[in-house]
Amino acid sequence: MDFKNFQMPYSINPDYSKKVAYFSMEFAIDQALKIYSGGLGFLAGSHMRSAYNLKQDLIGIGILWKFGYYDQARNHDQTLQPTWTKKMYSFLQDTGIKFQIDIHDAPVWVKVWYLDPEIFHTAPMFFLSTDVPENDHISKTICHRLYDANESTKIAQYILLGKGGAKMLDMMNFNREVYHLNEAHGLPAAFYLLRKFGGDLSKVKEKLVFTTHTPEEAGNEKHNFDMCYDMSYFSGFDKDEVKAIEGGGDNNMFNHSLCALRMARISNGVSQLHGVVSREMWGKYEGICDIRSITNAQEFKYWADKPLYDAKDENDDTLFDFRKKHIKKRLFKTVADQCGKLFDPNVFTIVWARRFAGYKRADLLLHDKVRFEKLLNNPKYPVQIIWAGKPYPMDYTAISTFNSLVEESKYYKNMAVLTGYELALSKLMKQGSDLWLNNPRVPREASGTSGMTAAMNGSVNLSTDDGWIPEFAKHGVNSFVVPKGDYANMSVYEQDNYDLEKLYQILEDEIIPTYYDNPDQWRKIQQAAMDDVKDNFNSDRMADEYYKQIYNAEILAPVNS
Repeated sequence: MDFKNFQMPYSINPDYSKKVAYFSMEFAIDQALKIYSGGLGFLAGSHMRSAYNLKQDLIGIGILWKFGYYDQARNHDQTLQPTWTKKMYSFLQDTGIKFQIDIHDAPVWVKVWYLDPEIFHTAPMFFLSTDVPENDHISKTICHRLYDANESTKIAQYILLGKGGAKMLDMMNFNREVYHLNEAHGLPAAFYLLRKFGGDLSKVKEKLVFTTHTPEEAGNEKHNFDMCYDMSYFSGFDKDEVKAIEGGGDNNMFNHSLCALRMARISNGVSQLHGVVSREMWGKYEGICDIRSITNAQEFKYWADKPLYDAKDENDDTLFDFRKKHIKKRLFKTVADQCGKLFDPNVFTIVWARRFAGYKRADLLLHDKVRFEKLLNNPKYPVQIIWAGKPYPMDYTAISTFNSLVEESKYYKNMAVLTGYELALSKLMKQGSDLWLNNPRVPREASGTSGMTAAMNGSVNLSTDDGWIPEFAKHGVNSFVVPKGDYANMSVYEQDNYDLEKLYQILEDEIIPTYYDNPDQWRKIQQAAMDDVKDNFNSDRMADEYYKQIYNAEILAPVNS
């Protein structure tokens, strides 16, 4: 293949002929390719698979992380131990493309690797690496660890993704009409284009679209402005020019998301609720582009258990129940292997599994130890519960939460904490759970997607009313939802207590009795969820909406202009 004059390797569906480059720090495509940490990657991976399904004229641009995010191992006492292992991939193709970009006023070599669409059935994908002999050691480390804890390294990673990705397209003579930033990490691409277009911001706006994933301003990344400038983030534009474009009030900090919203022609939040929250949050700033809503989704073909759907569609209840117990056993083999505990496929199984972040409240059920003990020691209604997820390796609070769950699990034969929460284990946990527990603090979850793929495997959601849940949930029909409290007037302590009480009430009074005493009703809830998630939360729908609502959209006058 001639990468200097790259052509799309499959014929394009005319409905999706706008030429798009999709920039993301992480992609969860396959268990074998460890270049992701969590939900942002799971979303981007499903998007790339759906782009392939629909034969869209879209390519993905990311970074080839030499050590991935991290490998989740255990210390001798079972507590969490982050380890970093060099990754090798025989299925990536060397494009032969090598070029230099400026990082911290010094030239850094960038090498480009290619993932053919037929390997994992994705859009064509290009991965950037600075781990080449021509670079010094510091430059090589830019692509070593996803979300490196060192601030200057992290900024260099953003420059590699944005500036490196944009320059790669030029080196390949591969014209793209749309540059889609999945989160603001790739924003240096916009400044690269601004330099290319001689400072004409309107020409950048024609190309740039932006997806925001954070529902609160404090969560949107800001970095020291002088550091960004010194790192060559802005492609040579002077500080006053950059500040005029960014429009933030703080001269010491650079607000990546705000700048992206002012440089893009259109943007979107990742659920209907998140779109509303984002418009309120950013509305006070001038020159913001229109913020629409496209709800996140996951690729049905990759995640759904087809035999379970077949049994449902054939109205074969016996086969349906048999299949669900069969796929539960798969997960329980991993539980036995990691924890030495034998779980029973006939017992109601709760799973909490996702990124370990404070607001997601992994240990909320344990805030009431008496009730938790009662839940796990009920002879009439036995329960098994499993946790998994990766804390950020430098987030010591989250690691402490993980370790406290490990410690607690030593006292129960029906409680387990698993390591290695990546695509393969995620799939197993969705297959192996009867109930998918999701209890983030409202309104902190922009979307959340794990519950979608749980429903695709006959696992019923119990969730606080946040993110994608309001668009899906019908309490007692396809899921169970904690009714919203007056959260705006509650302290964090009050909110946690309110949600905790409601979670236990719903578990004790509705969910567990239904599972054991009314299995036909439970099956109806499972199957209603499977039906409701299949089309609306399949990423083929999402990838279609990005074309119709974002890529093909006209430029509107900025808000508050």
